[in-house]
Amino acid sequence: MEFLINGARQFDEPGVFLSFEESIDDLTANFASLGLDPRPLSARKKLSLDYVRVEPNEIQETGGYDLDGLFIRLEHAINSIRAKRVVLDTIETLFSGLTDTHVLRAELRRLFNWLRTKGVTAIVTGERGESGMTRHGLEEYITDCVILLDHRVVDQNATRRLRVVKYRGSTHGANESPFFIDESGLSVLPIASLGLQHRVSPARLSTGVPDLDEMLGSKGYFRGSSILVSGSAGTGKTSLAGYFTEAACRRRESALYFAFEESAAQIVRNLRSIGLDLEPLLRKGLLQVHAARPTTSGLEGHLNAMHRLIEEKKPRVVVVDPISNLISVGTSIEVKAMLARLIDFMKVKETTALFTSLTMDDGHPEGSDLGISSFMDTWLVLRNIEMNGERTRTLDVVKSRGMPHSNQVREFVLTREGLKLLEVMRHEGRVLIGSQRAAHASDGPVAPRRSRKRAPPR
Repeated sequence: MEFLINGARQFDEPGVFLSFEESIDDLTANFASLGLDPRPLSARKKLSLDYVRVEPNEIQETGGYDLDGLFIRLEHAINSIRAKRVVLDTIETLFSGLTDTHVLRAELRRLFNWLRTKGVTAIVTGERGESGMTRHGLEEYITDCVILLDHRVVDQNATRRLRVVKYRGSTHGANESPFFIDESGLSVLPIASLGLQHRVSPARLSTGVPDLDEMLGSKGYFRGSSILVSGSAGTGKTSLAGYFTEAACRRRESALYFAFEESAAQIVRNLRSIGLDLEPLLRKGLLQVHAARPTTSGLEGHLNAMHRLIEEKKPRVVVVDPISNLISVGTSIEVKAMLARLIDFMKVKETTALFTSLTMDDGHPEGSDLGISSFMDTWLVLRNIEMNGERTRTLDVVKSRGMPHSNQVREFVLTREGLKLLEVMRHEGRVLIGSQRAAHASDGPVAPRRSRKRAPPR
């Protein structure tokens, strides 16, 4: 139905929908719930709906049969609106109760050839067979294009998938692609990335933390880049995301925050404790928070929702916090594939995206279960260092492509006045952190070690 309705709306090509399973009233109600109401187009003679009632228990097979009656009915519908598109749904119902496979296959072939002679683009839906792609084992050979749909459940998560099995005269992707059906219709989300031909910008934008801007060549992130902030629990990932969001809104740029761990109210309350008040930004509409538990949908459902909101709201800045929670609704490979598509999508839109990720506090926070750091342009690692009976937060710029950046591991504190990065201090060859810094500071000033700039990664 989407093929017919969008054909009429966008290309002014009338279409005919011939159903063998559902009545016209049922079709209208079902498709209207997906934003595909056929009634306005039917009133304008751009769409024709017809229902052929076939009851197997009312059929008695005697002698030969053919589809001439169907051809007459279909031809009348095509001519009445000068249709360019036709849908037959579903073809197996037409032959239910018939056992002469030779005649059946001959009539199927004659039907497809007849549709070609009418000059219409036709979609014929059919059910999968027990041992092949189709019930009769013929349709996939005599059609020009075969699209295989599948609906599977893995670990209680349902996913619809689509695969182009063949397409004569055209190059096409042969991989399975997830697709999603909701109130806005059908959305296909190709596994293949959108390509690496997106434009890049030399413009820079602030991280929201002046000292962190200094660590990134004194200017902050590249516009349109992707940023990963990873670290164990309590290291300040959401705080950095909050500063980045607030800085964008101060520039009068719209921001979209996808939260998979906390509600919008909870984020606002918690960030207020470090001097960030996002409530006025929400009221003004500069910031919008979309909060949802990962388990409310499968990966494709979340990806589709993100695509739709980004298309609708057109934000300049997007935050996804945290991506590691998505592992509860998919394998690491599936999550990585989903995030690759999301990153490519936002790069095409020239949207700057910041992702947070929870890592295990195992002494190697740079190891990521999701393995997505290679997709990122800038990678910040946050750590909790335990020493002398206290925890100290540190920040390290692991990489930042295309710009010189600091090689220092900086201690930072979260206070009511905000997030503050502290200068690296040494005493007798040791780096001073936490209470050690305060103790030595009381003895007199200790010269901070100068930061060296890392060459930009290639």
